[in-house]
Amino acid sequence: MIADKIKDVAELKKIRQQLKEKKKKVVFSNGVIDILHRGHVEYLEQARQKGDVLILGLNSDRSARKLKGAGRPIVPQQDRAFVLAGLECVDYVCLFDEETPAALIREIRPDVLVKGGDYKIEDIVGREVVRKSGGEVLTIPTVPGKSTSGVLGKIVQLVKKGILSE
Repeated sequence: MIADKIKDVAELKKIRQQLKEKKKKVVFSNGVIDILHRGHVEYLEQARQKGDVLILGLNSDRSARKLKGAGRPIVPQQDRAFVLAGLECVDYVCLFDEETPAALIREIRPDVLVKGGDYKIEDIVGREVVRKSGGEVLTIPTVPGKSTSGVLGKIVQLVKKGILSE
């Protein structure tokens, strides 16, 4: 079941230990991922290709509001988690309430930490922990023209033109 892929930190720590014993390479990425679009899916598929298992840290609603501002996220955390868990390339989803996934990364200790190409390696939260454990930190290029801001901008324009109502 899709919901079975949504785990808390304690569950993920146990799973991570089992994966380590099986010599599986664990990839971790994170984000708000409010309105799922092609850019997200292509990114997550590429992230999954960097190892055997992809764990996605998902900002909670409170955390997303703090990062993105009032009115965000559009989609509530449990719905976002469920949709993302439904993707074949995502093995596990874990909500986190902090502004950054630093604590989650320390607990999981992934072999690979991945972020979008709009990040500089030196700005990626958790990079020191992963590197200290012998892991690697990578970026994946973003898909041009595919962004949540772009989707929201189109919706706003349609509302302003009266094509969509509020």
